[in-house]
Amino acid sequence: MRYCKNPYQQQRLDTVEVRVGSVGIGSNFPIRVQSMTTADTLDTNNAVEESVRMLDAGCEIVRLTAPSKREAEHLKIIKTALSERGYHQPLVADIHFTPNAAEIAALHVEKVRVNPGNYADKKKFEEIEYTDESYRAELLRIEEKFTPLVLLCKSLGRAMRIGTNHGSLSDRILSRYGDTPEGMVASAYEFIEVCEKHDFLNLVISMKASNTLVMVQAYRLLVAEMLKRGRNYPLHLGVTEAGDGEDGRIKSAVGIGSLLVDGLGDTVRVSLTEAPEYEIPVAQKLIEITHQTTTANLPYLPEHLPYDPFTFERRDSFALGTIGGRQVPVVIADFSNLTSISPANLYACGYNYSTVLDKWNLQDAAADCIYIGDNSLDFELPGTLRVLVNEYAWKSKVQQPPNFYPFIDVKNRNDFSDEQPCFCEVTVEDLATNVKRLKKKDVLVLSSSYDNRVQQFRWAFMLLDARKIQNPVILKIHSQAADRERFQLEIGVYAGSIFVDGLGDGIWIQAPNQPKTEVNKVAFGVLQATRLRISKTEYISCPSCGRTLFDLQETTAKIRSRTSHLKGLKIGIMGCIVNGPGEMADADYGYVGSGPGKITLYKEKEVVRKNVDTEDAVDALIELIKSHGDWIEPNP
Repeated sequence: MRYCKNPYQQQRLDTVEVRVGSVGIGSNFPIRVQSMTTADTLDTNNAVEESVRMLDAGCEIVRLTAPSKREAEHLKIIKTALSERGYHQPLVADIHFTPNAAEIAALHVEKVRVNPGNYADKKKFEEIEYTDESYRAELLRIEEKFTPLVLLCKSLGRAMRIGTNHGSLSDRILSRYGDTPEGMVASAYEFIEVCEKHDFLNLVISMKASNTLVMVQAYRLLVAEMLKRGRNYPLHLGVTEAGDGEDGRIKSAVGIGSLLVDGLGDTVRVSLTEAPEYEIPVAQKLIEITHQTTTANLPYLPEHLPYDPFTFERRDSFALGTIGGRQVPVVIADFSNLTSISPANLYACGYNYSTVLDKWNLQDAAADCIYIGDNSLDFELPGTLRVLVNEYAWKSKVQQPPNFYPFIDVKNRNDFSDEQPCFCEVTVEDLATNVKRLKKKDVLVLSSSYDNRVQQFRWAFMLLDARKIQNPVILKIHSQAADRERFQLEIGVYAGSIFVDGLGDGIWIQAPNQPKTEVNKVAFGVLQATRLRISKTEYISCPSCGRTLFDLQETTAKIRSRTSHLKGLKIGIMGCIVNGPGEMADADYGYVGSGPGKITLYKEKEVVRKNVDTEDAVDALIELIKSHGDWIEPNP
């Protein structure tokens, strides 16, 4: 099955044209940027002021929540207030659980977003045995509830987004398909088919998840299904509950960027646990980064991929020490631009030397190798750390210490013994003519400086696969970005797009305009976002909206300050029950708003405590973690 026009050549997927008021969405239009307000929709002043800040930042479509008929009616007042201030961009009503609110909202705004997981269903986490007949009866029930909105939107010229969320799949879908990307696509098509039955095609579709692997696979499966059926709807891209700060940006870059580089996506929302106007420049930068201008021509465009785009499986490579095989991808820190290297320099990549104890302390995010170029070291290193040196520096010493390896151009491989393990660099353009020089003990370092490096890297892995070469491969990514945010996004796109397909055994970032501590953090951040190497606590934190029942930004910061040392633990922080319970299935612990001033705590998807006062809830969460044996005391 195809999931894009060509995985080796970026081409925008052709889609139908959808009109959201005056804004066109689809392949004939630029990729649109949108976001969602966090203010209570009934709070006219705050909702309008927040919308203005978003629109001034470049937001093209504003979404507001309409959890009940009151908010849906109030959208008319907000739209009028914005129009009086000269803002005529389209508005979207975000609907969960309340079909009657959706029908009211459609009277006032240009687009309605419905969630097929809860538009006609209440989630109870029940596993139900369906016969084909009883399942068809359920679909008829859905059609009966959904058809009035479809006919209303068609008559008014409204657009609709059918927005599937991994965290809020219906019990019906979960019972038949499980918690899978296939289930997400099936959930969307239950509603798409009702729309098509009534010839209502003004649709945008989304497949959001907090897990980037699930998110990417779901969108690809959706496109494959659309291509099979012969009608491509525009795609709204987003990683839901991405979180805040650096983590949220990297996670968004991995998920959204992996699709944009393949020509998928017609509108983007970056979901950060921050003020919504801060999401806009992130989305704009992502679109800019994935727009390819300087491209290298591939020798030919293969018919097959070196991986299954719909499921995740690591590429088979043989292990060379701690690199390759089934081991976690390694991180290489680059110190080659320093004139000399001291123990203090290694702090930037996760190593701290105690002069009092005369020993090294390793952080969870400690690089596995350092590249020192032509430098030499006059101090003892941790025994697990590998050191790469240039060919000249290697040959200038009679004997190199253990764990030192030559880093060479693959063209010079024959200057070394076949028994000497080497780290051999080659650009994708030179790979075909030089790959035969690799020896069994070598690590291949693959690099490219072109905008289409994702396609180039894919092609390189295809070539290795065709020639049955299983050497470990390190992705060497160069970034000139001086802007920290852009740097995070670039690496998230260029490396993350390859890692989500199970390709690559390590990452080496060269970023001369970034501090080495930031480079190291981003390398580990990309591996965490692709779930290949866990080095810290993961926070599944939703962006705030008008349904949120507490201050998400403040609460997330508070929880992070208490739990950031719990490596590998996943904590969900949800403002309300829309996605909260569902996303708890992917988190170890959950903190979910259940009412004004009240929190419900989860262990995975099971409710543990209800109606906890917000002032006590963080302490209660810590106690819950301790009671299940997952707590460790932070280092002093």
